Amino acid sequence: MNPEAKNIVNELRREFYSDFAAAMNMPVMITGTSYSSNSPIASWMDHRQRLNYVNVYAYTAPDEFVPFRPFILRLAINKSAGRIIMSKKGQVCQGLNLVWDFELTVLPKEILDFLPWIVSLVEAHDKGSPLLLQSPPHSFELQVPVVGFFKNAWTQKAWLLANSTIS
Repeated sequence: MNPEAKNIVNELRREFYSDFAAAMNMPVMITGTSYSSNSPIASWMDHRQRLNYVNVYAYTAPDEFVPFRPFILRLAINKSAGRIIMSKKGQVCQGLNLVWDFELTVLPKEILDFLPWIVSLVEAHDKGSPLLLQSPPHSFELQVPVVGFFKNAWTQKAWLLANSTIS
């Protein structure tokens, strides 16, 4: 990833986590590492005392070898939760939430628009009610299962950019 893309990811991640923590109706902790890199994550305990986390990172980004590679971000909730080890001092923890994970792939200019939607997704999942989920701020197509929640979504613009003939 080139230095400009790295700075953009760091700034968007910092702003997203800060705003996410402020919007949640429960304490959110921002830590310095995740399972896949040294990037920070935001974590919280759900009402069943299971640890959940969100990680924002570059899915694809330009670098010195491929300067025109699309710049696309991914927001992952509890993805590969079995690989992450965290401790929460002073809190009862029933372990990591291995039941639910979700990925949202977006363009950098779209991610902050999704903050209220991600908060509503987390709350809807925690309460077990898909009816609490707000409409997304940008169009995407997804396969909604008959029972439960979907696990992966791409915005239309991110999908088109990732699948364009320009590489």
